[in-house]
Amino acid sequence: MFAMPASPFLHEAVARGFVFQCTDADALDSALLAGKVSGYIGFDCTADSLHVGSLVQIMLLRLMQRHGHRPVVLMGGGTTRIGDPSGRDEVRLPLTDAQIAANMAGIRRCFDPFIRFGDGPSDALMPNNADWLDRLGYIELLREVGAHFSINRMMSFDSVRSRLEREQGLTFLEFNYSILQSYDFRELHRRHGVALQMGGSDQWGNIVSGVDLVRRTDARTVFGLTTPLIATSSGAKMGKSAKGAVWLVADRLPAYEYWQFWRNTEDGDVGRFLRMFTDIPLIEIARLEALGGSEINEAKKILATEATRLAHGDAAAEAAAETARRTFEHGEAAESLPSISVSRADLSEGITLVRLLVLAGLAASNGEARRLIKGGGARVNDMAVGDEARVVGLDDMRGDAIKLSAGRKQHRLVRAA
Repeated sequence: MFAMPASPFLHEAVARGFVFQCTDADALDSALLAGKVSGYIGFDCTADSLHVGSLVQIMLLRLMQRHGHRPVVLMGGGTTRIGDPSGRDEVRLPLTDAQIAANMAGIRRCFDPFIRFGDGPSDALMPNNADWLDRLGYIELLREVGAHFSINRMMSFDSVRSRLEREQGLTFLEFNYSILQSYDFRELHRRHGVALQMGGSDQWGNIVSGVDLVRRTDARTVFGLTTPLIATSSGAKMGKSAKGAVWLVADRLPAYEYWQFWRNTEDGDVGRFLRMFTDIPLIEIARLEALGGSEINEAKKILATEATRLAHGDAAAEAAAETARRTFEHGEAAESLPSISVSRADLSEGITLVRLLVLAGLAASNGEARRLIKGGGARVNDMAVGDEARVVGLDDMRGDAIKLSAGRKQHRLVRAA
């Protein structure tokens, strides 16, 4: 899209595949060379954790800090009340103030392993846009900010146009989201000297609007940069697994299952994901992605371990890798596998394998469990079971647990409570 930048942050961001669009790449490159730049990404508080779909943005903020610049993580305590229409087919259900506050506290945990917060020049900040949006007077906002927004231009935004083309229209409340996001950029520029807004490519229209607002009202030059929207080689949405969202915190998704998500990366995505989701040097990544045949699996294990190390720490990453090694390479029921508890009384009477697969989260429904059994994918203590009527009980205990498997990669230990 442009010549390779000279500034270390932008150079590495391009090399690792983070950059999709930039408002003025040459001027931004010069600003990054001239001194420290503060850049922000906004996160609305719609859940009490972020998932892998947000990891591109988190890793970009991390990269910025690694090169001595200051990342700003903007919490959308105010904009969450409206809801960002980007990428959504329908109106998001409104959240109460208490729910938003609880979600915000949960989201903060997601950043702590990746980004350093504090009072130093490159330490991250985490402001909340409710601090200024909650005090806005509507007429004042319309007169002072709304005058700089063209309805024609806003109608051309992907986030607006795609919703208008569907049965579920766009509410006037959501239509205002772009104005408030632009106001956030100006407020962060005035309060903290933020000169760069970053986000996914679906945010391009909103980001450019913010750049224009600062130029029109403050006569200052600021910048916008977007990342590509990430999908797997097969076209699946990044951050989703067969069982749902891949959360970043252990109480939502155990570290072992997080490791397994990355281990299951498609062959064609290994190099790209190593560049974006680990800190491994680019020269080493070039070697790993050149591996072929069965050797690509070693690269996947490295990806899984390094990605898990960032999110969950060294101990959890090494434990997950060791659990996988013992389970897959030696057929052991490793004690650190995810486990569930079933009452001893139920196991004494016997519980159907169909029901147990659902209880263990290895099947979403009884029908899915039956199909798994019929297809030969269900195992009890590593022995394939093809009988849908199979009953599991205390006689199946090996030591203090029963090993339950769905396919070769999903396992649970069933313990008696």
